[in-house]
Amino acid sequence: MRVPYAPKEPPTEEDKPVYERIAARRAPRPLIPLDLALLHNTAVADGWNSFIGAIRTKTSVADSLKELAIARVAVLNHAVHEWDVHAALALKGGISKEGLETAFAAEVVKKGDKVDFGEKGGLTKEQWMVLVYADQMTVGVEVDDGVAGALREALGDKQVVELTATIAAYNCVSRFLVALDVGECNGRPMKKVDDL
Repeated sequence: MRVPYAPKEPPTEEDKPVYERIAARRAPRPLIPLDLALLHNTAVADGWNSFIGAIRTKTSVADSLKELAIARVAVLNHAVHEWDVHAALALKGGISKEGLETAFAAEVVKKGDKVDFGEKGGLTKEQWMVLVYADQMTVGVEVDDGVAGALREALGDKQVVELTATIAAYNCVSRFLVALDVGECNGRPMKKVDDL
């Protein structure tokens, strides 16, 4: 890690409620390196915890789609820890091993590229829409109208907003993890699908 981790215990009484809120969301696990990096500023850590907590637990997007999008963001941003955790959650959520292999290895679909949402590579039409949407949001930021429209037709307004917030949030997470080398993962390879 490029800066030392914050203490595992709150250094002041003022910090204690923030540590407790983050610990409550992580329970039964302890604080993770990401938390200990963020806790250099408890206000930032508290806001992050609230925002990511809502993304993780307060949206209506199916776990399979949400975790597929997060796993794809991890691949695109070379965020090893994010891939290792969220690819496993994508499998648990119902993405096939073949589909996850596709998410790991598929060519990036950029704005303006021809898009085929057919079922292939172990992914359904809807899962391909999510993958392409994640690609365009992550790599070029701008999304083709046709991609956004197809996704809106498949998921509806609320879930498109939730999925967009999820992809945006995990772009933030991955960029933070990689820039600071949180968890000392930058030099490691991402886990193979069979090893998740």
